[in-house]
Amino acid sequence: MNVVLPYWRKRFTGRNPLKLLLLSVLLALGLLLPHFGAQAAAEAPASSPPLAAPVVVIPVKQTIESGLEQFLKRALNEAQEMRAKEIILEIDTLGGSVESAANIGQLVKESGIPTVAYIRGKAISAGTYIALNANRIVMEPGSSMGAAAVVDGAGREIEQVKVISYWSGQMKSAAELRGRDPHVAEAMVDKRLGISLPQIGREVAKGDILTLTAEEAVKVGYAEALAADRQAVVAFIRGEAHPLVEIEPGPAEKLSRWVTQPWVSIMLLLIGIAGIAIELFVTGFGIAGILGTLGFGLYFFGHYLAGFAGVEEVVLFIAGLLLLVMEMFVASFGILGVLGALCLFGGVVLSAHNMKLGMANLGIAFVLAVIVAVIVLRIFRHRGVWNRFILKDSLSTQAGYVSAVSRVELLGQTGLAITPLRPAGTAAFGEEKLDVVTDGEFIPAGSQVVVTLVEGSRIVVKPSKNPSL
Repeated sequence: MNVVLPYWRKRFTGRNPLKLLLLSVLLALGLLLPHFGAQAAAEAPASSPPLAAPVVVIPVKQTIESGLEQFLKRALNEAQEMRAKEIILEIDTLGGSVESAANIGQLVKESGIPTVAYIRGKAISAGTYIALNANRIVMEPGSSMGAAAVVDGAGREIEQVKVISYWSGQMKSAAELRGRDPHVAEAMVDKRLGISLPQIGREVAKGDILTLTAEEAVKVGYAEALAADRQAVVAFIRGEAHPLVEIEPGPAEKLSRWVTQPWVSIMLLLIGIAGIAIELFVTGFGIAGILGTLGFGLYFFGHYLAGFAGVEEVVLFIAGLLLLVMEMFVASFGILGVLGALCLFGGVVLSAHNMKLGMANLGIAFVLAVIVAVIVLRIFRHRGVWNRFILKDSLSTQAGYVSAVSRVELLGQTGLAITPLRPAGTAAFGEEKLDVVTDGEFIPAGSQVVVTLVEGSRIVVKPSKNPSL
């Protein structure tokens, strides 16, 4: 009986054992390769980011203040969620708030993702501190860093030893953290020190503040490289194969950054206080009330977006306004007014970045608002709400109103004093007896008198010069 084998049985049964062995080996490798691949992937270093991990660019520009701090906090969290390979902080700033700079520096220092500070333009004062907290610094040719002396709101250099010592310590600590010369950082803050920099052939005398150009910063070890543009920075960190993602401030964050600037906060509070005051005292002046409401609304909305104000502060402020309005119409002996002022004051101060700044802003705005309100009220005083409580109508003789019958026809007539006039009494003019008065002199009864003045019902007389008449 003939048995017909399938084609594959003909190929691999007895006739070709080498091919059968090769096939078995290939099948075994095919089964084992996935296992080895998974094991190799598991043993790969966890710190090596996948090629899909992005390089994140975060702008650090304009003034260093609380709004920028909130934006950077959000941006660094987003970069963490993206599992970014590296973060590039593009810095171009002339400085700003020391407190905000310290908080931003802490955020950069605690970032779980490597950071590169790319200075494009200037990293002055607080900007230098933020850059020093980054893992590496790259500078654009022509840029500069340093000049980190502490100044007040008017730009005057602060000479207080405690303040200089604090900020100098912060700069020194940031420099030491990344292995940079701390004396260079101190010379950027404290002009009493001076420093010798043989690497660049410079001698900074006492009384001067240190500022470094891009080339100088590289030579003294404060910058790792120069980069003409962003792509050069990406190449420096070997991130060409990674996508580039830039995180920009949103419209709300831009608004909050603008509103939380001290001068803007003062202007909004000025508009709010003056507008509400004018609206309360000048009736029918609706534009002042609208502007006042918008001023306060923008102030609280901006501080709410920046994370400083909550619903509690807004409710406290509105309660203060209501109590002040009630004080105008309810006899509370000033209690409602005091409570309203305290609520209003508390709402504004608690919603600020810090209480000291909030108190200063409110104080300046209040003084300016009082001046503006007084000027406007003087101009529109005829429309004041208090005019409703004042009787302005007059009943004049010219308008036809008389309080008594006027006896002007008696002027120049003579009469007889019936009673002594001292100075008031009675005199007869023909058959009519009238009450009269003298200018103060005494006239005995029976004397002849002449009328010299008539004012309504008041008749003034004096002795007649011709008593025989």
